[in-house]
Formats: sequence, C-alpha cells, structure tokens
Amino acid sequence: MTQEIEIEFKNLLTKQQYEQLLQDFHISQNAIHRQTNHYFDTPNQAIRKLQSGLRIRQIDDYYECTLKEKNAEHAHLETTDEITAIQAQQMLDGKGFYAQEVAKRLALHHIPLEQLHVFGSLTTDRVEIPYKEGLLVFDHSFYLQCDDYEVEYEAKDAIKGNKIFDEFLQQYGIEKQATDKKIARFMKALKAQNLYKYKKEGV
Repeated sequence: MTQEIEIEFKNLLTKQQYEQLLQDFHISQNAIHRQTNHYFDTPNQAIRKLQSGLRIRQIDDYYECTLKEKNAEHAHLETTDEITAIQAQQMLDGKGFYAQEVAKRLALHHIPLEQLHVFGSLTTDRVEIPYKEGLLVFDHSFYLQCDDYEVEYEAKDAIKGNKIFDEFLQQYGIEKQATDKKIARFMKALKAQNLYKYKKEGV
C-alpha cells in the first residue's frame, strides 16, 4: 500500500500540439506506454459526490487499485493497493474487493463495497519525462468514441509547480484552459452519449 499527496496541473492539447511536443522532446514510439483505467462507483454516485475517483489501473501485467480524494485545488490524497490479475478480474466482475487499504478509506466515507460496480474504462498512451524537479506527462486518451490530448505536470510544491507549468505553456504557445480530470471528461462523454441514445430512441 502507498499513500501520497499528488499535486498536479493539467491542460488539454490539440492533436497538433500533442504531436509537436512529442517531436520537441524527441519522444520515440517505444517511450509511449499504454495503460487502462477501469472506473468504479455506486449506483447513486457516492464517490463522485465526494469529488473523488476510484479505479483499477492496468499497465501490461501490473494492476493497482487507487482511490483519489480531493485534498486541495490541485492536490489529491491517493491511496493505492497493488493487486493481482485474478483479484482485479474478480473486482471487475463484482465478486469481491481485494484492495484492503482502499477499502478502509471507503469505509470512512460509509461507502458499501458491495454496491461498487464498473461504469466504464479509459485507455491512455502515456509519456513521462523528468522536468524541472517534477514530472511532465503527455497523454493521448481514448474512450466512448472520443479522443483527447493533454499535458500534465506533477510537482512536489503547488506554488512552484504552478509557476513552472505556466512558464511551460507560455514557452510552447499553449493557451491555458481549465481542464477536468480524466474521470470527469469520461463522465461528460458518457452522459452526452446516453442523451444522444435517448433522443435517437425517442425516450
């Protein structure tokens, strides 16, 4: 189990900006790694109402379960348990919950484990680069027939990190914009897709 405060800044990119950054930072194809997030919540969206997110992340044969709880504007408390492939599959199938430390955090919020279910998955092609005392991340995510691109900067200090990220955006001519977390973008796409489905079916 690991528990840490994550301080991160993020900004959406156009496809052209993303591809230009890969060129500017000399990113080779084998430096891009694929990961898939499987998102959980209860039927009444108890985790979302806490401005939190619960996921299982798969990277090749590695699996981990993480609860991200909002701590401050650009900070989250992350509680992570490494789990096996079998445990991950059972959790995805609704046949148990094997992330013990995450379960303890959920219990503090009175969230019943038996009500958790997977509501969707998001796949990201990710590049991570050490950058000015932090970590620069280029992401291409795809989900629900959507593609989006973003840059993230993970820092140890919120004030210094904000300054470094703003300078990075200015240096590369990227307009700063408010950017939702991936799970929030997924939820918006899911809602839009369902609305379209209802309109199409005349519901």
